[in-house]
Amino acid sequence: ASDVYKRQAIRNAARKVVAVTETGSPEEAKATFATATGLIDKASRKGIIHKNAANRKKSRLAKKVNAMD
Repeated sequence: ASDVYKRQAIRNAARKVVAVTETGSPEEAKATFATATGLIDKASRKGIIHKNAANRKKSRLAKKVNAMD
């Protein structure tokens, strides 16, 4: 059951990154992206999400952040 909270935290962090890329500054987007990738990596290490799923999420978020520049 505790995994549900961690998955939800990842989802919320990803949503936050997407929201910032649409409205905020590139610096702010990079900061939120760093936070999100930390959560994703930690969940991947602990086996909450699969390694490939973690890399896919990070890649998709990075695309959005890099598109701002």
